[in-house]
Amino acid sequence: MNYNKIEIQFLGAAGTVTGSKYLVTAFGKKILIDCGLFQGLKELRKLNWQPLAVSAITIDIVLLTHAHLDHAGYLPLLVKYGFSGTINSTSPTLQIAEIILKDSAKIQEEDAMRANKFRYSKHKPALPLYGLSEVEKTLPLFQPQLLNEWININEHIRYRFRYNGHIIGATFIELQLGDKTLVFSGDIGREIDPLLFPPDRPEKANILFVEATYGNRLHPAEPAINSLEILINRCMARNGTIIIPSFSVERTQLLMYLFWQLKKTNKIPDIPIYMDSPMGRNVLEVFHRNTDWHKLSTDECSEMCNTIKRIKSVDETFALAEDNTPKIIIAGSGMAAGGRVLTYFEKYLGDENATILLVGFQAEGTRGRALLEGATEIKMRGKFYEVKAHIENIEGLSGHADQNGLIDWMSKLQSKPDKIFIVHSEADGAKGLKKKMQETLGWSSYIPRLNEILHI
Repeated sequence: MNYNKIEIQFLGAAGTVTGSKYLVTAFGKKILIDCGLFQGLKELRKLNWQPLAVSAITIDIVLLTHAHLDHAGYLPLLVKYGFSGTINSTSPTLQIAEIILKDSAKIQEEDAMRANKFRYSKHKPALPLYGLSEVEKTLPLFQPQLLNEWININEHIRYRFRYNGHIIGATFIELQLGDKTLVFSGDIGREIDPLLFPPDRPEKANILFVEATYGNRLHPAEPAINSLEILINRCMARNGTIIIPSFSVERTQLLMYLFWQLKKTNKIPDIPIYMDSPMGRNVLEVFHRNTDWHKLSTDECSEMCNTIKRIKSVDETFALAEDNTPKIIIAGSGMAAGGRVLTYFEKYLGDENATILLVGFQAEGTRGRALLEGATEIKMRGKFYEVKAHIENIEGLSGHADQNGLIDWMSKLQSKPDKIFIVHSEADGAKGLKKKMQETLGWSSYIPRLNEILHI
């Protein structure tokens, strides 16, 4: 097959920050890079219910950069629609993917059950996007691969995974098609991270797909732990509870680490800190099993975990929500899209002494984004809740590289790529990185549209 016949279709994360899916057709194979759910705005979430623009049966293999829901959450649907190939990634990514997919399915089933019970859905009956049975059919297709080792698909195609920071197991992917190299950035981590090592950088890319989540922004120069210390002490002065919606993978573990450090040095009051995320607890086990992927020793993991009280049952969640004593609660999910944090929101959004602390990127259309933008009421589980709690935000905790970090990640490329596609970003981030790339590197780039097909 001639190189000019390579086809790329942007099935997600094109013009938006969610739903990552890039289909590459070459040398008789269809390769799907990432398989994520759309999140955030209703018009995006509705895309999850629509058939893919390509038949799942025709896809040969899926390669995952990492396990976040917007990169791996569509897998059970892909299998439901007929995909029967392998799903390949690093071992930690597939361990995390199993946890996330089971959690996602359980939440969807519970939400559908609650919507039917209380009749607040216009769908009769409300159904989950997928359930645990679809997840169980997906897991046997997982095939773990090692870092930095080339794996052949056929005589013309090979790929490898390279360390990328961001979350445990995360990589960028180098895909060789004949004599051409395509690089898919996935989500790029930060050079300085308390838990994870700096990301590797690609040396060659004929075609580059680069994320731009923070393409128009810079992270604060102040270390996140210092900002967290100041903010926690300010909130504690109100003698109220602090609720932290947190991503269960990496962000929750990072917060636990920072709180452990602040408590050890007596820089915050000695009040109880809770982690309420079944998925977060399971992810901690992945950290324990994969110490070569992060900076913490086994002993440090154990000491950190002993500092934070971990909630297990839903009954414990309800009891903790009714406890009026000051405390800090880290609970999933990170954008307050679902999960146990909603139980705490129902109790504390209307409490003038309480604080909702946002600690990561909040996509358009999410409750977290609405709070960040000053919403006076939030809809949850069919009801509206008035917002009286203090809303705070710390940007320095993001696991994404900022604009300078993205440019730095590209700095080892030996020559200018033939094509650069800016993906996984809202419009401002994509435009910001496009402009910065032109100014600093002299490189032109293209922002693709959803479902656009390009022949290269």
